[in-house]
Amino acid sequence: MFECQMCKINEASEELVNEVFQINGKTVLVENIPAKVCSRCGEAVFSLETTEKIRQMLHGAAKPVKSISVDVFALK
Repeated sequence: MFECQMCKINEASEELVNEVFQINGKTVLVENIPAKVCSRCGEAVFSLETTEKIRQMLHGAAKPVKSISVDVFALK
């Protein structure tokens, strides 16, 4: 059963999400990740299988499907 680690609610929907990761100082975006998304706060939770697939992908098991340029802002 789902329980959000952030707000403790038990309601979630299955969605495809995008997530940004920092790998060895490099910013990478992974798109279309299957996740359970909390109905209240929007926290995304990945299964252990999905997490392992992402880990393998980001550490050399896959090549990027595209590259994009990203604007960067800083508050300090």
